[in-house]
Amino acid sequence: MKKITLYMILLVMSFGYSQEFNLPVFTQYLADNDFVISPTYAGIGDNLKIKANGLTQWVGIKNAPDNQSIYADFRISDRTGVGISAYNDRNGNTLQKGVKFSFAHHLTLDYKSKQFLSFGLSYNINSFRIDIENFNTTYETPIVDPSITDDRSVSNNNFDFGFLYRWKAFYLSMNANNVMQKEIDVERVAEPNQLLNYQIYTGLVLKSNSNKDVEFEPSIFYQMFDSDKRSSTDVNFKYRKFNRKGDYYFLGGSYRFLNDQFFKPLNVGPIAGITFDKLFFAYSYQLTINDLSGFNSGTHMVTIGLDLLQNASNCACTKGTSQSYYR
Repeated sequence: MKKITLYMILLVMSFGYSQEFNLPVFTQYLADNDFVISPTYAGIGDNLKIKANGLTQWVGIKNAPDNQSIYADFRISDRTGVGISAYNDRNGNTLQKGVKFSFAHHLTLDYKSKQFLSFGLSYNINSFRIDIENFNTTYETPIVDPSITDDRSVSNNNFDFGFLYRWKAFYLSMNANNVMQKEIDVERVAEPNQLLNYQIYTGLVLKSNSNKDVEFEPSIFYQMFDSDKRSSTDVNFKYRKFNRKGDYYFLGGSYRFLNDQFFKPLNVGPIAGITFDKLFFAYSYQLTINDLSGFNSGTHMVTIGLDLLQNASNCACTKGTSQSYYR
């Protein structure tokens, strides 16, 4: 039992470092919301796209991480898009909130071969605090440390940069997130100040030969943290089926692993979603494959979306790789 408890503590600490001053990335982007991955997707498509996401990790474990987020992006001219995202995250007694303001510009490299290049920039405002109001006494610690007299909060500003290359149905996104070092107090020498991480997201949208209203989309998401070079990879697959009105449903799955442990997945699970008359709903489940699996029922995620203000662009550079961008 002590070994399991220690493992849980280390895993929670590791997760906390990975998400500090970041929007935690699980499978939100697979709910047809590529804007989660990169600001370069802002303005691609014909609508103002709004998606709200709720995620509860490790259901069954007390004070497990819980996250709510909302994303919105739209095009403001034929070649330019803007977006905003906000999140609220609780991990035990640690609380985080943040907002990202994003800008993207899209270029046509070659119209005949359908090659496009997009650049994106995000400005991030984040806050991190310890919820001391919930500190409780225990048998080993009968009183709370009297030196803890405030919420121990800290705020931080940062930037993300990225580019997106598209060639017909192929896409490749590369991003550098949190490029500035975080300022920390001298007393907190063990706290990491380098939050820079790199992300690569690539995939291909394939049309069915027998049915033009069916799409297959394999994709890969890679993330590496510059501070200690730890990295992970998601291998994903989605199936979409459209009707004559442009509404669709999709089914898929994701397999996440540390890059030095391919056959020991961190999480694995399905995702499914449906659209109807500009409304969107998706559900994702991830099973935790490690020593914690016997103590929780997995991670659950729900996404609700709405498409508004349809406005077609005169530039092909804002056309997406999937029919799901245009409904």
